[in-house]
Amino acid sequence: MGERRKHEKPGSELEVTIGERGEYRYTASIGFAPREAFAGFGLEPIIKEERLVFTAGPRPETLMERTNHRAWARDEAGTKHDVADDLLPSETALAALRDAGRFPDVDFVRKALLQWRFYHGFRTDAGSPLRQPSLAVTTPMLSSDGSDLAAVFATLKHIREDTVDLDATIADAFPGASLVVPEPERTASFGMIYEEFPRRVFDASELSDGTLRFLALAGALLGYRLPPFLALNEPETSLHPDHLPALARLIALAAQRSQVWIVTHSRELASALKNAAGVRPLTVIKREGETWIDGLTIAGTLK
Repeated sequence: MGERRKHEKPGSELEVTIGERGEYRYTASIGFAPREAFAGFGLEPIIKEERLVFTAGPRPETLMERTNHRAWARDEAGTKHDVADDLLPSETALAALRDAGRFPDVDFVRKALLQWRFYHGFRTDAGSPLRQPSLAVTTPMLSSDGSDLAAVFATLKHIREDTVDLDATIADAFPGASLVVPEPERTASFGMIYEEFPRRVFDASELSDGTLRFLALAGALLGYRLPPFLALNEPETSLHPDHLPALARLIALAAQRSQVWIVTHSRELASALKNAAGVRPLTVIKREGETWIDGLTIAGTLK
């Protein structure tokens, strides 16, 4: 990023690669247009271009392409077809194209991206969904807002019948404490027992913001089934500094089952992650007005 040059239009481009060797590459260009030019609101971002390319063959092959409101895709035989004529400017062709029989590659990429989870933050105020019981439904993966956290814990405890990692994580972060997950009836719930009050269960509505947030992160990272890609934005928020090493070990454990992406402002967490997972933290810097990664070369390699 940085200052826009005179010939550049406002917008941004996103790119995702899927597969161990990046077999599929999906790109989307997002920008703006005059309100009268499309069916949308004045400041609504629109999809200018999209492209899905298969890169593992003898040469790259474009499987889907979209420019403004027009899009085409190749079927399984490689034949091009005009698709999604009624696309809204603000929706992607990848999301709108749902014919798995004709376009299996497009469907594969769409479903793969739908499995990804982005945890931007968890509310911990008195009305937070984390503090409420949730419907007792088998829940292998935490929702983005954490509203089914109790069901995630109940699924581990009473369906999978394996809370070894969860119990170890709680003991690591809160020595002497334990997580209580009653057998669900119509709803699922959870609470904590502390060493100082061995006969008292503190339910979710009574827990501190930091404790509740750590439990939400544990639910996200230790679910029955983890997404193939999981992103956490500033997971250190509201946590006591003493909990950061335990959080780093929790993230390292989850990274054995999923690809985990962390954005943090905490040098302490970055250092703890380096120790727990053996990863090199990447530092975002400003370089001549542009956002850049320290040590990244123009060729895309790290020094």
